[in-house]
Amino acid sequence: MSRPPSDPAGTERRDPRPLAVLDPHGILALSCTLFTCTEQSEIVRLAMRHVSALGPYSAEAGYLATDDGLSRVPGHDAGAPTVDDARMNELGEADGSVSLPERSWNWAFGLRGAGGLLGYIVVSSRSGPDEEGHFLLSTLVGLTSAALSLAAMRAWQHDNAGELSRLRTERDTALRQLDIMRSELHLQETVHETLARVAARGGGEDAITQALYELTGLSALIEDRFGNLRSWAGPDRPDPYPVPSPTGQEEMLRRVTREAGPVRVKDRLMALVCPRGDVLGVLAIEDPGATANEHTMFALDHAQRALAQELMHMRELTEVELRLRRQLIDDLLEGTDETSAYARAEAVGHDLQRTHYVVVVHWPGNATDDSFTRAVERATATTTTRPLITRRGDRMVLLTEARPDDDAMHAALAHELGTPDGAIGVSTRCDSPDGIPRCYQEALRALEVRQNSRQRSGTTFFDDLGLYRILGPGNDLRELEGFVREWLGQLIDYDAEHDTELVETLSRYFDCGGNYDDAAAALTVHRSTLRYRLQRIREISDRDLAEVDTRLNLQVATRVWKIILGGRR
Repeated sequence: MSRPPSDPAGTERRDPRPLAVLDPHGILALSCTLFTCTEQSEIVRLAMRHVSALGPYSAEAGYLATDDGLSRVPGHDAGAPTVDDARMNELGEADGSVSLPERSWNWAFGLRGAGGLLGYIVVSSRSGPDEEGHFLLSTLVGLTSAALSLAAMRAWQHDNAGELSRLRTERDTALRQLDIMRSELHLQETVHETLARVAARGGGEDAITQALYELTGLSALIEDRFGNLRSWAGPDRPDPYPVPSPTGQEEMLRRVTREAGPVRVKDRLMALVCPRGDVLGVLAIEDPGATANEHTMFALDHAQRALAQELMHMRELTEVELRLRRQLIDDLLEGTDETSAYARAEAVGHDLQRTHYVVVVHWPGNATDDSFTRAVERATATTTTRPLITRRGDRMVLLTEARPDDDAMHAALAHELGTPDGAIGVSTRCDSPDGIPRCYQEALRALEVRQNSRQRSGTTFFDDLGLYRILGPGNDLRELEGFVREWLGQLIDYDAEHDTELVETLSRYFDCGGNYDDAAAALTVHRSTLRYRLQRIREISDRDLAEVDTRLNLQVATRVWKIILGGRR
């Protein structure tokens, strides 16, 4: 209700009449209730209850419009005449008459808002309303329609506010998830870029562990399948590094193999490197505080893949290199072009220009066992340069720059294979590739002599064979010449240079059984001359003629020199 204007003196004029006089039908009071009500059904019920206050009218039914049509508002007097709901739907949103028994006038007033039909109120009377009655009913219908529209608007605003709040919550959640995804993508991109740089620079185990340490802040390490440390990056490296027992290591590998992805083993997160089902190693990070997160797992997983590629590449290169090295030594043992041999040796990183020795190794019971090959490789890996290694039947053949130290190689192999029952033959020095086939035969001869001797286990050097060097099948003139040169070479050269006959003197001396008189007579020289010549022989050859083996080798050498070589110088 509006307030009347003030008088000039500033005092308000109030209407002395009571509200019942000003609003005899209670429409103004009802409007306050209608417009504060938020429930549409209650609004319709309030309006229906007020119909009788406007005159001789009755509210027979109330309806609200829904998506499925008209819905009757509950709560009306159960004894009222029944309105035909089907007839109400036939009105098509227009006002109209409805049929009710014992009522001469029945009318359905449409409740409308800006969006169209909101519902109906069905009013009946024994006679039609007059002009004032039409006005009052129309006013009530209008107020009810406005209240319904307001309630609908409030509900819409409430729903919109809730929807807006929900959308804002979803937006904030989506933004947070986007930030998390952006952060994760950034971290993943960092991992990819870091490991890509490692690969671009040639990779390597040390580079991978260093990159993993920088990405996670946790010490990273690589072990071989036996638990031996290959690489470490970060602080607190154990010194000495503990090596697990074979049983414990195998149990750990089986446990990690059963799980998918990195597995925590005590204070470590461990990932197996097995690209083709064959365990090549273990990549791990030290995490005693259990601080590893998804980023750590992601970095470890990708580093494991990079390491798998690196180790697989190294294995393939190693296999290719081993194959090339074996092919090279096989060809060298058979005899091959020298120029080609030098080039091939350089390609596999072996200097064939140096002095070499051929070594043949035989260990009974290891003829077809690959562990024999690996044992030989490990036993000779301590040398400054890797030897060329191949297998010939049940024997391993090595071409090495370093002459084995007495029984050191045999002791190393006995330790690797768990038994000393094996033999090694070593050739003389070889200065060029074309001499390797000869040295191979020398090593075989040395091995054969060792295996047929009383002490069958150990190492035999061809240099030490003496007379045995020219015994047995397969000897040729060059080998005989070599034996003669070894024992008589200095004397032969002295005779050629000074036109003397020291070699002939020594030969006659042995032919006469070491008898001075017989030898002097055979040489037609004085006894003192013979003694002088024998003394010069001792000095020039640096041989002790009183030593039994020396006398035997010298005598055989003089016989070969005279009979087979024809006394050639």
